[in-house]
Order: sequence, then structure tokens, then C-alpha cells
Amino acid sequence: MSAKGALKTREEHKKIKSSERKGKKTRTKPVKESYKVRLIPIPVRVLLVLLGMAAAIVLGAIIGYGILGEGEPLDVFKRSTWQHIIDLVVRNQ
Repeated sequence: MSAKGALKTREEHKKIKSSERKGKKTRTKPVKESYKVRLIPIPVRVLLVLLGMAAAIVLGAIIGYGILGEGEPLDVFKRSTWQHIIDLVVRNQ
């Protein structure tokens, strides 16, 4: 067998390929660094997420108490409603 047709191990093949790559120049022009401008800044994103969570909690309470619980949907904002719920939970413990 000649050296050209001999089988090579994976490591030998990798070494040959890496040495071939090192000899070539890939770029001749300097690379410009580009910066991504955010449309919505991170603090605004965090605020939007928090507002979305608050809206989900409020809508969930309205749907849960008003529609599923067969109560008046806007009664969920009354203090007496929450006091009644707390009394039910504490009494059962």
C-alpha cells in the first residue's frame, strides 16, 4: 500500500484538515462589529411583563369569581369579598 491510499484514523484526518486550514487566510478585509439596536429596551420589557402578569391575575379573579363562581364579576374588587374568602379559609383549618 502506498502512503496516499492508506487508511487514516479520525485524529490523523482532523490534524491534516486543521493544518490545511491554518495555512489559508480566510479574510482580507477588517470585520466591522455591528451592534443590534433594541426596539424595546429591557427595563420596558420587564415592566410590560409585570403589567401583563397583573392583568392576568385581575382577569383570572374576575372570571373565577364572577363567571365560574356565579357572583357579580366586579365584586371581586370589594374588601368584604376578600374578607369573606379569608374567613372561609381560616375557619376550615
